[in-house]
Amino acid sequence: MTRAAQNGINDQFELFLPYIADMPLRDQREMMERPFFSLAKSKRVKPIDYTSPDGKAWVHVSANPDYGMATIWDADILIYCASVLADMARRGLNDIPRKLHLMPYDLLRAIHRPTTGRAYELLGQSLDRLVATTIKTNIRAENRREATFSWLDGWTQLVDERTERSRGMTIELSNWFYEGVLMQGGVLSIDRAYFDLTGGRERWLYKVARKHAGGAGEGGFAISMPTLFEKSGAEGAYRRFKFEIAKIAERDPLPGYTLELEQADGKREPSLRMRRRISADPRPGNAQKTAPAVAKPVSVSPSAGEKGMFDASAIIRRTVVGLSAKANAGEITDATMATLRAECPGWDYQSLHQEFRDWLNGDAERTPVNYQKAFIGFVRRFHEKNRHRL
Repeated sequence: MTRAAQNGINDQFELFLPYIADMPLRDQREMMERPFFSLAKSKRVKPIDYTSPDGKAWVHVSANPDYGMATIWDADILIYCASVLADMARRGLNDIPRKLHLMPYDLLRAIHRPTTGRAYELLGQSLDRLVATTIKTNIRAENRREATFSWLDGWTQLVDERTERSRGMTIELSNWFYEGVLMQGGVLSIDRAYFDLTGGRERWLYKVARKHAGGAGEGGFAISMPTLFEKSGAEGAYRRFKFEIAKIAERDPLPGYTLELEQADGKREPSLRMRRRISADPRPGNAQKTAPAVAKPVSVSPSAGEKGMFDASAIIRRTVVGLSAKANAGEITDATMATLRAECPGWDYQSLHQEFRDWLNGDAERTPVNYQKAFIGFVRRFHEKNRHRL
């Protein structure tokens, strides 16, 4: 293996550490309750106009007629990017970039998407909508009347000119989104099961529940149905929206939170109450019988009180797993070898393993949660970049 190839491995692997280390997922806090995205899979060109009940906050979202408005499924890409940025900040990296270099394979796997050719095509369409959608808002506009931006300033597909093979992609985040992620308390942890929610309204309700009911205690958080309708930015009639929310509450599908309709005395319209689930109250029909651990706002820059606090059980779990990974360092299991021979044939795996170990030993912070998966990911990226040499 040439020194240039070795340097290439190390440079690329540094970029993908958060994925390999099973990074915690984060969403930008201000985006979790306002109507920034279309909740429908069909193309939407009708703008969203929203003003908060107190009249202090407003959002206007307009769509490019050629691409349509960015959807709540497109926002999965922003969740992944926010998670990468927050993980970089947690590890103490200086000069956190606004332009990220990543592999589409990793992005799709992280947000629970297939890695088929069609999935890559749909990923490109999502990126186009995130670039083409325009947002105007006074949220965090500071001394200005409003801020105007798109979610992404651009994206580029990188291709090897000689082999025409993919070398990943770059995604340039808007300054508004970038600053929102890195500010104190700018992100909240989310359950990985969020990506398995198939409906746009279910996904949006999870974000609202996570934002408001996450730390609201046993009583949870209640919101009137008309207010919920306005906050959603959903197209269609209120009557239809209320019917669909009632059906969702009946199914109660959200990970970590329960939904319940309430009809208060003297009120014409019902309210939706959101509460954190407890272990004895698992989701109906869900194989996971335990609720996720504590979910407090995560501050990129730790400070006193609630800010900067992480889920204690998650920290303990990751520490224990990390020690286990260290204990297994130096060993490649038969299952790992079988996976590599099937997916990345033709390489000297022992040589690559030594490169992998040298990289890990170069920094005490480089402790993968799952040693075998981390090594497989390392070889996959090397194979993707260098298979034309075989």
